[in-house]
Parts: sequence; structure tokens; C-alpha cells
Amino acid sequence: MACPYFMPTESLEGGAWLHPSRLPLGGGWAGHCTAPGHAGTKPELAQLQECCNLGYATSCPRLPADRLWDAVRFSVAREDKTQVILNFVCERNHRPVQHGQLRFELGLLNCSTPHRDDRIQQMAACFVQSHVARTR
Repeated sequence: MACPYFMPTESLEGGAWLHPSRLPLGGGWAGHCTAPGHAGTKPELAQLQECCNLGYATSCPRLPADRLWDAVRFSVAREDKTQVILNFVCERNHRPVQHGQLRFELGLLNCSTPHRDDRIQQMAACFVQSHVARTR
């Protein structure tokens, strides 16, 4: 489950994760914060490892008290040689608040059913990128 305010931008190699492929986005990612009042802030490595990439980051000083989601989960629903279909679940207090599917065409990693929230969409694209790199 990644933090819903995290905007991943690049793969983070060499993080201190025991099993990086088990991370919510399929690996560690660097990026920036999109929380109100902190947009564009680049978290330090420790925050990336303990909060941004994991969700439920109540220790993060930028996490707004009033929020729709605490974390976002992704899983592969189906895949073939041309596409990957993801399930996503946005959670609040460990309960689903929103869920759905996103369909990615593998040629250009184009999403034919994008999420309306750019953060969720970017996280999904990063998850697919990690998944494809690990499985192909």
C-alpha cells in the first residue's frame, strides 16, 4: 500500500528493503509529495522507505488529518502478451473506500481506462512497470 499523496517518478535502486518486489508498487520509488501545503516536496530517503512507499504513514508530518485514503493497493487481475489489467483498492482505516480496474496496453504502457486521480494513475503505471520488469 503506497501513500495516496506520494507521486512516484523514478525507480529507487539500493533502498534498504528486505524484499523490494513485495513493496506496494513492486519496488522502491523516489518521487515527491502532493499533500496540501507540501506539493513538490522531495522526501528524504528514510521517509521514502518508511512512509511514502508503504502507506498508513501516520508518522509523516505532511499527511493531512482530513483525507479520503490512507493507502492504495494494486494487484494484477489478468495479463497477456499485450495488456495488464490491474485491480486497485483505495483504503481508509484498513477498509476499502474505492476500487476498480485499470487496463494497460503493454506496447507504450498506455492506460486505456485511466483513473481520475493523477496520483493513483501514476502509482499504477509504476506498479505495471515494476511488474513487467520482474516478469518479462
